[in-house]
Amino acid sequence: MNAGSYGAGFDIGVRMWLLWVLLLSLLSAVSGGADSKAVTTSLTTKWADTPLLLEASEFLAEESQEKFWDFVEANQNIEGEHDDTDQAYYDLIVKKAGALLSSVQVNMLKFALSLRAYSATVYSFQQIASNEPPPSSCSAFFSVHGEKTCDEEGLATLLKSAPERRKPYLFKGDHKYPGSNPDAPVVILYGEFGKPDFQRLHQVISSKVNEGLATYVLRHYLANPSGKKVYLSGYGVELAIKSQEYKAKDDTQVQEAEVNATVIGENDPVDEVQGFLFGKLKTLYPELKEQLKELRKHLVESTNDMAPLKVWQMQDLSFQTAARILAAPAVEALTVMKDLSQNFPTKARSLTKTVVNSEIRKEIGENQKFFKGTLGLQPGDSALFINGLHIDLDTQDIFSVFEVLRSEARVMEGLRSLHIDTPYIHDILKLNVQPSDSDYAVDIRNSAISWINNLETDHRYSSWPYNVQELLRPTFPGVIRQIRKNFHNLVIILEPTQENAAELLSVAEMFYANNIPLRIGLVFVVSDEDDIDGMQDAGVALVRAYNYISDEVDSQSAFEAVISMFNRVPIGGKLSVGDVVKVLEKRFPYVEVSSVLGADSSYDSNRKEGRAYYQQTGVGPLPVVMYNGIPYQREQLDPDELETVTMQKILETTSFYQRAVYLGELATDHDVVDFIMNQPNVVPRINPRVLSTSRTYLDLSDTNNFFVDDYARFSTLDTKEKSTAVANSMNYMTKKDDGYIRPVTFWVVGDFDKPSGRQLLYDAIRHMKTSNNVRLGMINNPSAAPSAEMSRLARAIWAAMQTQSANNAKNFITKLAKEETAAALEMGVDIGEFAVGGMDVSLFKDAYEGPKFDFLLSHAAYCRDVLKLKKGQNAVISNGRIIGPLEEKEVFNQDDFLLLESIILKTSGERIKSKVQQFGIEEDRISLRASDLVMKVDALLSSQPKGEARVEYDFADDRYSAVKIRPKEGDVYFDVVAVVDPVTRDAQKLAPLLLVLKQLVNVNLRVFMNCQSKLSEIPLKSFYRHVLEPEVAFQADGSFSPGPMARFLDMPQSPLFTLNLNTPESWMVESVHTRYDLDNIYLEEVENIVAAEYELEHLLLEGHCFDVSSGQPPRGLQFTLGTASEPVIMDTIVMANLGYFQLKANPGAWILKMRKGRSDDIYKIYSHEGTDSPAESDDIIVVLNNFKSRIIKVKVQKKPDKFNEELLSDATEENDAGFWKSLARGFTGGGKPEELKQEKDDVINIFSVASGHLYERFLRIMMLSVLKNTKTPVKFWFLKNYLSPTFKEFIPHMAKQYGFQYELVQYKWPRWLHQQTEKQRIIWGYKILFLDVLFPLAVDKILFVDADQIVRTDLKELRDFDLEGAPYGYTPFCESRKEMDGYRFWKSGYWASHLAGRRYHISALYVVDLKKFRKIAAGDRLRGQYQGLSQDPNSLSNLDQDLPNNMIHQVPIKSLPQEWLWCETWCDDSTKRSAKTIDLCNNPMTKEPKLQAAVRIVAEWTDYDQEIKRLQTRVQERVNHTKKTQGTDVHTEL
Repeated sequence: MNAGSYGAGFDIGVRMWLLWVLLLSLLSAVSGGADSKAVTTSLTTKWADTPLLLEASEFLAEESQEKFWDFVEANQNIEGEHDDTDQAYYDLIVKKAGALLSSVQVNMLKFALSLRAYSATVYSFQQIASNEPPPSSCSAFFSVHGEKTCDEEGLATLLKSAPERRKPYLFKGDHKYPGSNPDAPVVILYGEFGKPDFQRLHQVISSKVNEGLATYVLRHYLANPSGKKVYLSGYGVELAIKSQEYKAKDDTQVQEAEVNATVIGENDPVDEVQGFLFGKLKTLYPELKEQLKELRKHLVESTNDMAPLKVWQMQDLSFQTAARILAAPAVEALTVMKDLSQNFPTKARSLTKTVVNSEIRKEIGENQKFFKGTLGLQPGDSALFINGLHIDLDTQDIFSVFEVLRSEARVMEGLRSLHIDTPYIHDILKLNVQPSDSDYAVDIRNSAISWINNLETDHRYSSWPYNVQELLRPTFPGVIRQIRKNFHNLVIILEPTQENAAELLSVAEMFYANNIPLRIGLVFVVSDEDDIDGMQDAGVALVRAYNYISDEVDSQSAFEAVISMFNRVPIGGKLSVGDVVKVLEKRFPYVEVSSVLGADSSYDSNRKEGRAYYQQTGVGPLPVVMYNGIPYQREQLDPDELETVTMQKILETTSFYQRAVYLGELATDHDVVDFIMNQPNVVPRINPRVLSTSRTYLDLSDTNNFFVDDYARFSTLDTKEKSTAVANSMNYMTKKDDGYIRPVTFWVVGDFDKPSGRQLLYDAIRHMKTSNNVRLGMINNPSAAPSAEMSRLARAIWAAMQTQSANNAKNFITKLAKEETAAALEMGVDIGEFAVGGMDVSLFKDAYEGPKFDFLLSHAAYCRDVLKLKKGQNAVISNGRIIGPLEEKEVFNQDDFLLLESIILKTSGERIKSKVQQFGIEEDRISLRASDLVMKVDALLSSQPKGEARVEYDFADDRYSAVKIRPKEGDVYFDVVAVVDPVTRDAQKLAPLLLVLKQLVNVNLRVFMNCQSKLSEIPLKSFYRHVLEPEVAFQADGSFSPGPMARFLDMPQSPLFTLNLNTPESWMVESVHTRYDLDNIYLEEVENIVAAEYELEHLLLEGHCFDVSSGQPPRGLQFTLGTASEPVIMDTIVMANLGYFQLKANPGAWILKMRKGRSDDIYKIYSHEGTDSPAESDDIIVVLNNFKSRIIKVKVQKKPDKFNEELLSDATEENDAGFWKSLARGFTGGGKPEELKQEKDDVINIFSVASGHLYERFLRIMMLSVLKNTKTPVKFWFLKNYLSPTFKEFIPHMAKQYGFQYELVQYKWPRWLHQQTEKQRIIWGYKILFLDVLFPLAVDKILFVDADQIVRTDLKELRDFDLEGAPYGYTPFCESRKEMDGYRFWKSGYWASHLAGRRYHISALYVVDLKKFRKIAAGDRLRGQYQGLSQDPNSLSNLDQDLPNNMIHQVPIKSLPQEWLWCETWCDDSTKRSAKTIDLCNNPMTKEPKLQAAVRIVAEWTDYDQEIKRLQTRVQERVNHTKKTQGTDVHTEL
């Protein structure tokens, strides 16, 4: 049966059925075979299970702190609120949280609880509590400025003494109780809410807060954590089929572990086998359950025959898989896709029989043109879009997808609650309203600027062409056109006595001298006092001297004189009056200097204007350089940078002018400067407060019927409802009284009975009168408690707005805002005197003199609670964006309102307005309703975090080649588009993700097939499971089911599998508790289940570090991570590639420092971003409180007295005690740390990697052979990432027995370095790519010895071998075994020409001089070369060996003598006697299995093997004995 007859399979006639029964009875006789076998994988945290109640509270905290506290209040003590099952507890949480969340958000919460996304957040507080540390016998306790207590009496005492102690450091994620008094002592309550003890303490402290005696912060703390672990999901598990060319399997028997058989339940996910739908058949014919089981088993076994396919059968597999998926009913298509892609190796044969019809092919072909053109996707690529946002499957994990879903849901629900219909919601979402980082410019047509030259009139440019058409003449790229027009204008605003003034002027001189077509202007900002003597003030002297020379000669000479004055200033010094006088006297010997520079100088023009221009434009701290009015950023003011950036701007702007000339917007007779200054990005003033991109917005996405004139009701509303009530009650002033939709709404907030509030209002009104796009509302923020005397103007404004026509009110309020009016009212003049013509004075008087202050009380409360302003502070709110609080003397004038308006119109206002006009709102009060809607939608959209722009995809056809799932009618839905080739790794990940999305939210889903044709090999060689569940699952008895896990059921038994985990970038996981070899899983030899258990060992903290003075990464700088009590828990070294470093951590608060020793001596921390401490603090605190990646940036600076020192000098760490401690860390065998302080040269460091039981067995033998032959103490370093639990458990016993030290090192492959997918290649990469960062700096020589080597000599000799300045030494490949010549690939082709006569070296044994290696940045060069070559899948076939050989010209290799490595494949028998080590290389001719070769080639191998087996037996007996005596199952933790 093929997929096309899925549906038909149920209309089977009775005869057909009888045949089946017959078939079943036949089968039951045939197959009495083995039960099916399975592989399961689970991943848990290292930390104890965290209560779901606390996780739910953290989910709510991300919505808002208000919701968090509402939830805590509602669940102070939930004991007795549910019967004790897990399910009842979970249902209670969902119900309680549901009261605070919308239905979509409740689904998100369920998903978050299933993902356990907030477990890390809860545990991070637990770690913070453990640093306190908690007082004993308290299940909840207070910490008041460092002192702790767990009863109320203690609290009162501690509060009294608190001011004497330092306030504690509060983190960004801390929960502050609303209404806390910021000046009172901080009380941190550590406890688990939901428990009686918490309730008691919470009530005590919240009553203290209400009295204003404390700031209350809650941190989660579990006094007795549960014994269970958290089961994680959101990762993938791959069972890859291994090549069995060289038999690499260990023959040691594994003891079977007892396995919980419940993991394989009846609800088997693979429902369809060879066209039979067993799930449906079981429900239709329950009585035939047993026989169906047999039939299914038989079919599975016949499917699992994995005989290789012929090439012609594979060609069309991608299209055939797509056809099979598209033939299924839409609801099941995703399940079919998941099943086919995740079990592809066993499905491939049946798929080759599928027929693909031509419509599918044709449509896929059409769509592929589109995918390539608009999305840049090739056939076979995949992409996922949620509401047009691109989700990159390689870099984004499920936690970041979850964030996207949540923020999208917030926006869509916000739009929904503004009564916008669903179809329009997606239209509005697509509007890109994010603040563009477009560069704003100020007007440079100002007399304060002294222009040095003018391209249009100066004689020196007279030979240049004048016509703007010259711009269109073709030239070589990068040539700057010399045209006699002021296209490019550079203005330098500086204070002459600043240190860097000279540098900037010398750049300007360079431009001028080299005839760059740039008009240069200067603005000197100097003292603007009236009678100032230039003989006392160097700045004033400079301005007067400049003016004098300009008048006497010309501006060029004046500029040259200024340059001469600055040339006299010593480096680091300042300009003095003497410098100015000397130059003047030299150039004009006959003039009396004091008459030019003195107090009554007549050369004083422009002195005051310079400062006025600088202040009026608001361009920020001096010096300022502007190109065509656009200020440069601070870091571009470095002289070299300034030159480059300016030239770049000239070239960029040229193309803008070319377009303008071509379109006829700019002609030769136009004034070019006027043309530039009329561009939309030119503003009268640059106000950083307005232009900054970090912005806060009000939440106006709500609709209600509350108003501010009922204070009693208003005071009970929450934040969002209060904002809506204020908006509902607002009356606006506008320029004209018409039904125009105004896209810009300003609310002016201030105390209008104080001069500063009136000034702000007056400026706003003046601006409003110039623009019809604006409407203006007012909110009064009184300085004192409202009373009749103190609020005359506020009440007058309110009364006028309530009772008068818009025009009269506007004129009246303009009058009130003037100072003389306020003064007269103060004197007792009747307010009626100021009435304007046409006003209804009596109506106004009634309202004005009315007794109700409700609106004032409401406004005051609103300013305090929502806008977070102090009494009387001013602010401006523009379309919901809060600008303020404005400082006491801060200027915010008419120009700033203009700037605000132009930004809104440019980014969001006009776009939203044009959308709102399409909605067709009911006629009554249309302009008010529509203007409100524009304001509210703008506030909602602009408040979203800035992401990439949304992709507009009007796809080609989805009739034949797409899976479509329509959304439920009427509800908001997510628009999800996936493009995928069903036979790729991406499909294996995408299908389960889409299935979960479909269950989680309402989706409009389209999955487009993007197939590849003409495949030449099998596209997927692995089975895959993605662990992800939409909500928490329970067992029949109401307890939690045993956590999400990957289940591989019905697996074929013939192949050899290797198991890989595919986890989010920042997770470091390790395998625990499994006896099986996960690198070589052979199901034929397994009883029933291979249960692989992994643990999340660390969350990575990654970062990039740069030296601010050089801009380069400080290679060899070391960081440590720890806590206050234990400062060094982890350490790391900074790489030169991108200044990258990584530190292993876990949830909690950590302190990052530079390592004591050279790092700390030479460098100091300059700044840091992405951390949790203020940028200026020296201690860098980083809080890891979720599962997402965390990347920080640190800038360091050399200390002034260490400017010429290098970190990696030759005499580095001889006396660096820090390192000697670091060598004694790790797992040391026997001996106490004191005994380990042997002479540094006296330890031989040996590095090795192994994966899989066979290689670990070889590794143990290699170690034994080293120990038997080496007299010097040895320290082994193993790569921990791939070691099995068995090895990690045995190694301490071996270390004790033979007296060596060892350490397990690990490094996570950095995300920016090209990833390998095959486990073997990853391990090869670790052998070579990270040598400079794997080991502490104190290790200066490391020997790498392959696991399958046998050592026959003392390795001290190799360590002391003279490398003659090379960073490492390798042995060349033997050439003596002649019959292997045909296999020596380095003798011909690429390698022969690349090596140019040098030898090709083998990577089984090498010695690295780490000091030299780091000094010449060999690691960074190797990684750079690897990055370039590894993009090509055919290069670096033996990564660890090809890379150093390929780099032989950049990183030299010293060839070791041949006897250091003998291997039978390449070396003849006569040289074996002198061999110092023997390597068991693979033999491409005989393909002999490793174990067989070892016994045959190396005489002593079997003895070593037996010796270790005897030790293993003794250890096992000891462990079993301990277990028996304790009577419990104890797992020895390492």
